[in-house]
Amino acid sequence: MASIESYTISVPDEERERLTKKLEATTFPDELDQTGWDYGAPLADVKRLATYWQEKFDWRKQEAKLNELPNFKTAIQVDGFESLDIHFVHQKSDVDGAIPLLFSHGWPGSFIEVTKILPLLANGGKETPAFHIVAPSLPNYGFSSGTKKKGFGLPQYAETCHKLMLKLGYDKYVTQGGDWGCMITRIMGLLYPQHVMASHINMVRGHAPEFLSTPIIATKHALAPYTQREKDGHARSDWFLKEGSGYRKEQETKPQTLGYALADSPVGLLAWIYEKLHDWTDNYPWTEDEILTWVSIYWFSTAGVAANLRIYYEALHDTQFGRDRTERWIPHVKLGLAYFPKELTVVPKSWGQTMGPIVYESENESGGHFAAWEKPKAIARDLHEMFGKGGGAHGVVKGKAGYLSPRDARL
Repeated sequence: MASIESYTISVPDEERERLTKKLEATTFPDELDQTGWDYGAPLADVKRLATYWQEKFDWRKQEAKLNELPNFKTAIQVDGFESLDIHFVHQKSDVDGAIPLLFSHGWPGSFIEVTKILPLLANGGKETPAFHIVAPSLPNYGFSSGTKKKGFGLPQYAETCHKLMLKLGYDKYVTQGGDWGCMITRIMGLLYPQHVMASHINMVRGHAPEFLSTPIIATKHALAPYTQREKDGHARSDWFLKEGSGYRKEQETKPQTLGYALADSPVGLLAWIYEKLHDWTDNYPWTEDEILTWVSIYWFSTAGVAANLRIYYEALHDTQFGRDRTERWIPHVKLGLAYFPKELTVVPKSWGQTMGPIVYESENESGGHFAAWEKPKAIARDLHEMFGKGGGAHGVVKGKAGYLSPRDARL
């Protein structure tokens, strides 16, 4: 598939029937009294969602909504790996000079996370800049194909996204991401600084400033007491490490073993993801349809339910371009940071400032890990301010500042 083709999401009827049969055959575990969420997803909640999934959830309705998006698919050849068919949403603005923006999701999200910010970013050109938005299903996720070779880590995900942007004619562009999307776009900036002009991330994973590498920031950090926000952030970070990060250890060490359970049991997959949707958000009012659409994208994924787990293993075992490298200083690429109080780790601002040349920061009073879904207006606001007139990254893509020409603006 050398060309770029329009794409229609269409899960075969036999796959939907197989899901129904598996749901019917579910054996649920018991549960201790009065445990709430302490031990994981509550039995009553999972049973309720499983029943809804089996009896009332309309995948075809959700599929139709997803197909209203400008979906495409194309082949991307990653060096050393097989050619992969990559699904992506490409929402072009009517503004000729719109800023090309790559949006990258993470786990357990998908391309669906971009949907709420599409109209907020594509429209504009007068008061705020407009964007051309590209949001792929990452390899091994959603409706993109997956690799069968070991070693497909963050540099390969970055290469896939970069080559997609080039194939679409965007030689220079900006990025936005959270979760793995944060790390992938950071690696893109490291590997392709002549193309990635600026990045905005909503998962800030910097380290405490050191006097040898960042003496000015380290001095300010040493002299200034932590704010209440930063104290609350430390508490949130401690909670995640002690109570919420067990999934990560399993996925980054033995993803194949876990894959057997998730690939065989839709309820197991539901509970595994639903726990994160609950714990990682800031009292977001998830509906049954939202939860089950997110989970169904994983269940019906082209590469299979287990494929998406392997990025954890690859990132852990890559000593050059792994997770830690994305948390350190990356030069040349202008950086915007968005802090949300219910992110998995919430670091002090001085830590975030060790990640690169900061041109924009925002502190939000509410919101969690899935910022584009929970707080789409906040993400859109950040991008408008960061790339708009007077912003630290205004005009960073030459000839594509996001605004209408004076003549067009008068029409």
